[in-house]
Amino acid sequence: MAISAALLTGAAAPPPTVEVSVSGLRSMKGQILVCLTTNPKAFPDCSKDKGSVRMAVKAAEAADFAVRAPATGTYAIAVVHDENSNNKMDTAIFLPKEGFGFSRNPTITVGPPSFKSASFVVEHDIRQSIKMKYML
Repeated sequence: MAISAALLTGAAAPPPTVEVSVSGLRSMKGQILVCLTTNPKAFPDCSKDKGSVRMAVKAAEAADFAVRAPATGTYAIAVVHDENSNNKMDTAIFLPKEGFGFSRNPTITVGPPSFKSASFVVEHDIRQSIKMKYML
């Protein structure tokens, strides 16, 4: 009985990994700020979600990097090309001066896309390719 109980409670599988590739950077300056969240109300600004995964990746390494999802679930990713490395998106008259992108590359009209249009299900390791957009 102890052996079967050990098998049932054995080591859990590691959390899934989201492999991310970012294309269309206008320069290799600065860093890419990454936000991975399951919270629609915190998208695309992860600062409102304590359970989000936030990280910075050097722009020169943004072609391919990994983000560890905390668990399986429905996630969305937002990225910002923080060219001057000040850890925020700079704006001019409410328009982003730096590049941005989202998982599933939804169409951008006015304002950021909805969580639903950028979300994807993570049940196992998965890949997302994000194309950067620049307004100015």
